[in-house]
Amino acid sequence: MVKNVDAKNVERTIRTLVSFGTRNTMSSQTDPKRGIGAARDWIFGELSKIAATSNGRMTVELQSFDVHPGEFDRITQDTKLTNVVATLRGTKWPDRVYVVSGHYDSMCSSPTDAECDAPGATDDASGVAVVLEAARVMAPHPFNATIVFMAVPGEEQHLIGSSYFAKDAKKRGVNIDGMFTNDIVGHSEGDPRVRLFSEGVPTNETAQEAATRRNIGGENDSESRELARMIASTASRSLSDFSVWMIYRRDRYLRSGDHVPFLEQGYPAVRFTEPHENYDHQHQNVRVENGKEYGDLPKFVEFPYVANVARVNVAALAELATAPARPQHVRMLTTRLTNDTDLAWDASDGADHYEVVYRETTDAQWQHSIRVPNATSFTVKGMSKDNYIFGVRAVDAEGHASPAVYPKPEGRK
Repeated sequence: MVKNVDAKNVERTIRTLVSFGTRNTMSSQTDPKRGIGAARDWIFGELSKIAATSNGRMTVELQSFDVHPGEFDRITQDTKLTNVVATLRGTKWPDRVYVVSGHYDSMCSSPTDAECDAPGATDDASGVAVVLEAARVMAPHPFNATIVFMAVPGEEQHLIGSSYFAKDAKKRGVNIDGMFTNDIVGHSEGDPRVRLFSEGVPTNETAQEAATRRNIGGENDSESRELARMIASTASRSLSDFSVWMIYRRDRYLRSGDHVPFLEQGYPAVRFTEPHENYDHQHQNVRVENGKEYGDLPKFVEFPYVANVARVNVAALAELATAPARPQHVRMLTTRLTNDTDLAWDASDGADHYEVVYRETTDAQWQHSIRVPNATSFTVKGMSKDNYIFGVRAVDAEGHASPAVYPKPEGRK
């Protein structure tokens, strides 16, 4: 699947989306050639063609809802927003879900100008191209868990489409075990990496959880941070000349993206973004000024780079949707004072064995692992929980591993 990702398909998607002139959230819904409605219908058509290769496992739907002036400060007229959602249903654990998204709306200098040309090649036709190409190469293959490929509008008006999807999923009790958003992934400036943003302290952390964390640590081991570690590790095994640059922040400084509404609902979520953004080519009216060209045009996109971002997404999604679920109720047992470390957890469906992973408290990545046979507890002899960070992950018979889980303390009953 990684090898089948094609930069030419990426380029076709980006150029087609740019050809609609503007994809501003408040642009035309009905013009067949210009506006967000034309982009929506084209994306729906592309995903429908991809679904035809899935042997019935993929379905495509339009999730529409209305917003009105006053509900959002960047919405100035009654507007219908539509998420385009393709669901590749898992064959073994369909209720465990992974979501990958890009936003198909665009903007020029003003987020409320629905008439100006807003090509949005990098922001964010590039992210939509990642989603479509990942769907294309993955749809023919069965996976144990469900993968949702999604293009959303309203990102430039404060994450409206993704917020609607995340809130609706939470209301319906959907088990989203991981979410990726791809936003501004079109240009490398010669740097063969993609940034991966992940929060440390969970957005939805309660006061009690914060008190526990202050006592035991864990600010570098949220579910989203562990998801990011797993993505980076998978990418390092799957791509030889392209890598993931882990950024330990929820998002760029004082900015936000479509993963944030998922974090707010308690779902693990991360953001992919190019390593060195060029602000002349995002959120700008197309123009030449003092000899400098502004505007988010296809000429500034590196299509092979976008294809590599798609490969990272594909490799990580395939691993997640194949591996057992992450262990639940992972505990650090504190019933005895000792220099050993006692761990316990609940069994994961499909696990052949488990791995206890650990690292120095000052290290960012897992350094070591210990294979644990099909058991739900383990004592790490001679290694104090005070001196190391520990985690537990589930592994199937072929070596597909879940993200690690940071343990919570459990004392005497």
